[in-house]
Amino acid sequence: MAALTALGIAFAATSAVSQAADATAGAAAQEGSGDIISAHGYSYFGDLKYPPDFEALDYVNREAPKGGEVVIATTGTFDSMNPYARQGRAYIYSIFPYEGLFAESVSNETLPADDNEALYGLLAERVEYDEGKTYAIFHLRPEATFSDGTPVTADDVVFTHELFVTQGLPSYAEAVRARIKSATVIDEHTVRYDFAEGISRRSLIDQVGTTPVFPRKWFEETGARLDESRLETPPGSGPWLIDEVVPNRRIVLKRNPDYWGADLPINRGRHNFDTIRVEFFSDTIAAFEAFKAGNITYRTEANSRLWATAYDFPALTRGDVVKEEIPDGNPPAPVGFVFNLGVEKLQDRRVRQAIALAYNFEWTNESLQYGLFEQRVSFAQDTDLQATGVPEGREREILESLGDLVPDEVLNGEAVVPHSSDGSRLTDRGNLRRAGRLLEEAGWTVGDDGVRRNAAGEALTLRIPLAANSDPTVESIHETFAENLTAMGIEPRIEKMDPSQYSLRTRDRDYDMVYDSYGALTGAGTGLRQMYGSESAEFSLFNPAGLADPLVDALIEVALESETQEEEDAAMMALDRVMRYTLFQIPMHYSSVHRVAYYRHMQHPDQMPPYALGVLDFWWVDADAASELRADGALK
Repeated sequence: MAALTALGIAFAATSAVSQAADATAGAAAQEGSGDIISAHGYSYFGDLKYPPDFEALDYVNREAPKGGEVVIATTGTFDSMNPYARQGRAYIYSIFPYEGLFAESVSNETLPADDNEALYGLLAERVEYDEGKTYAIFHLRPEATFSDGTPVTADDVVFTHELFVTQGLPSYAEAVRARIKSATVIDEHTVRYDFAEGISRRSLIDQVGTTPVFPRKWFEETGARLDESRLETPPGSGPWLIDEVVPNRRIVLKRNPDYWGADLPINRGRHNFDTIRVEFFSDTIAAFEAFKAGNITYRTEANSRLWATAYDFPALTRGDVVKEEIPDGNPPAPVGFVFNLGVEKLQDRRVRQAIALAYNFEWTNESLQYGLFEQRVSFAQDTDLQATGVPEGREREILESLGDLVPDEVLNGEAVVPHSSDGSRLTDRGNLRRAGRLLEEAGWTVGDDGVRRNAAGEALTLRIPLAANSDPTVESIHETFAENLTAMGIEPRIEKMDPSQYSLRTRDRDYDMVYDSYGALTGAGTGLRQMYGSESAEFSLFNPAGLADPLVDALIEVALESETQEEEDAAMMALDRVMRYTLFQIPMHYSSVHRVAYYRHMQHPDQMPPYALGVLDFWWVDADAASELRADGALK
């Protein structure tokens, strides 16, 4: 009882209620709306690429050998292994030991990487739900265990659900409370979720099925909280164990030799490395030098200057290092400078338009990024959801149905595209003149000192935080953007700071603008509300602009309520159109390929899947090649 008290009286109470014996559970399973579906996986419209008796994912090497080590580099600092707390800085590697009822890639990539519409069972071997998706019942695999040998039970699943509701990040906890009415233990290996009425059925089963499952026993014995920063981690049920943690230096993961799910069809050909070692460096140059020296074995190259000019070192010349571009079938993440819409001076669209004109993509791409990128236009770039031209067909009907919420420019104008700039020089004088007119209209006039002020005499300043470990190219983009802002009479304040301080500033939304990203539009899901909707705009970490627009909300609801793929696609296209018009982010660069470099002992399938690079998922090590490289001194 003392451990439960440490977690909070309210938590203990809800736990007791939800785990009460349900004498009518069998009958309750038959309740709901419409026919009952029972399947080995789930997709909203019911389409599954892989049948119940599939033997392995199509793209993996089923015979991939187990063994070896992959060593990757990252920059910055970390002081926590708990990514679910507001305090502390944790990295993605801290979630690797944990699994959900549905299978997911440990590195947050799409799984399966050739089917981005479906989820397949992992801890759960089967899911039941009614046609109306008012509830879902998951049947757990009896053989599933945590790494300490204790079984994964329905009690652990419900415990974890309540942990996130009572101690999770506010934006997530609020969303869960609003959507999930109850989580109930039916028996040791069966758990039932009942969903709230009057809400979209989207992402409900997905959400509960992909929540990581933690062991109740560990939290009760330690008194740990989900919302506290800590280095200690509970046992997980996944293929990886946390072997070593040295704050700000390294994280080492080792493959669990006793992993319960190693032979499941969903896992064949995956989780092949014996060890994943993550080394932390102060900056990208130091990390690159370590790669050249053979201390790092794999690198995704985000620095365009290095990719274009620095891959001429001896290991590559000898053929010990492979430099490769692998097609990326995912729509790119919308990256760019994000406006904080909670700041009064940025609530005028004309001001945002003017500031956007300070960004010269053409010059930036050629001068700083070696022509390796294209300019992103859409939140659904290069997909069928990307809005083009004037709205027509079903998209237009949806917009017209929303009446006065829709500006005439959206309904009858072309989809907004980024401005073009003179690529021969950083400062495009025509764009600066256009920006000046917009700022004058918005009440920001230039004084004798060249600074723009409003009627109250306040200067137009922009606070833009920048993490000290940012890629040098990203830093240069900030600096050149600031040059053009200054030329407009705006005072940019690029505030370079320690990564931990940067994390706190961005979590608190303490900025005017920030270089950040959103999730691409790929389909309807309730995650749209957290990223783009009003309901959690005030505090959502996934909505750095604080976007809260009634028209955006309305289109999200249309998408979530759509009953056909055609209807959903039309609503998503309209959403893309409206968000581009709203201009809460300056669209920047993207690439349709992964740029990677790795030592030749690392192998991947000849036919790569479209939706995941999969380095930590389905690549493997050629042991003979690794021995040769070490014998030659190429690998340390």
